[in-house]
Amino acid sequence: MENVITNQFEGKEPSAGQEHSAGKKPVAQQEPTEQLFLGIDGGGTKCKAVLMSSNNDILGVGVSGPGNPVYGLEEAIQSIENSALMAVQDAGLDAKVLGDLIVGMGLAGVNVPSHYRNIMAWRHPFKNIHLATDLLIASMGAHNGSDGAVIVAGTGTCGFSYVAGKTSILGGHGFPQGDKGSGAWFGLKAIEQVLLTLDNIAGPTLLVELVLQQLNVKTGQEVVEQVVGKSASFFAQFSATVFTAANSQDKTAMDIVQEGAKYISEMGLRLIGTQPPRISLIGGLGPSLFPWLDDVIKGQLSQPISPPEVGAVLFAKQQSQLSSNVGLLRSAI
Repeated sequence: MENVITNQFEGKEPSAGQEHSAGKKPVAQQEPTEQLFLGIDGGGTKCKAVLMSSNNDILGVGVSGPGNPVYGLEEAIQSIENSALMAVQDAGLDAKVLGDLIVGMGLAGVNVPSHYRNIMAWRHPFKNIHLATDLLIASMGAHNGSDGAVIVAGTGTCGFSYVAGKTSILGGHGFPQGDKGSGAWFGLKAIEQVLLTLDNIAGPTLLVELVLQQLNVKTGQEVVEQVVGKSASFFAQFSATVFTAANSQDKTAMDIVQEGAKYISEMGLRLIGTQPPRISLIGGLGPSLFPWLDDVIKGQLSQPISPPEVGAVLFAKQQSQLSSNVGLLRSAI
């Protein structure tokens, strides 16, 4: 598929009530006369939405809370609805437009059949939805619908490639049992180090000092009270602290970052083995991880063409066209 996205995100993602973002095509305060498409990227920390025209103009965007049904179906649905409404309002359109939208939706966790069924059983406010994993829409966005591979490094981690009709998935096993090299994993490792230091098993480090400041606590019991039973997104908020300490030459933090980066590099090498035309590193942790990756991987990475939520729109258009073709075929029989 050729690169047909005519407008890209620039600057911060606006919420409802903000002015139109730079690079978007304004829409008059009236009902649209063309079919509009909504792309949803639902991850463990936030849910992003983009409203696009049939000509692939970006009209509005919205960002809400966690959109991963694994960590709570009701919260994920609420985040999807909120981000969708924000995107519509950002485009200057009325909320009733939601019922006219064809939606492409990529959600973390829907590779598990029960979570897929739960989302598909939801009485959503849209015209129709096309549901896929967040990995598929991330790859479609990064490579504009063409074959390719992505290393996803955000709250969680996963590798995905789609080449010549064959799909390969690495990792994506969830936190805490998997997701090595993710924001949540880095945060958990930081908390573990804090507890070791407070038990006088490990020595004091800059990392421990910064995490204790971030938590505003002094004792191991206070640390446990704050972190026990918390979600992946909670632990992910400490990942930036790990990289801050590592970049300040804190050996403990450097060891943690090097371990996580080695895993991501090995994942990248496995994906390159599937011979994708392009491979991209995506996710909020990408810029922090990149300098620590193996030089071979860094030399192979290409900038993603579009974000995952745009990939979700491409997926929706693809599926809508397939449905239309099937309908025409049936009517011709």
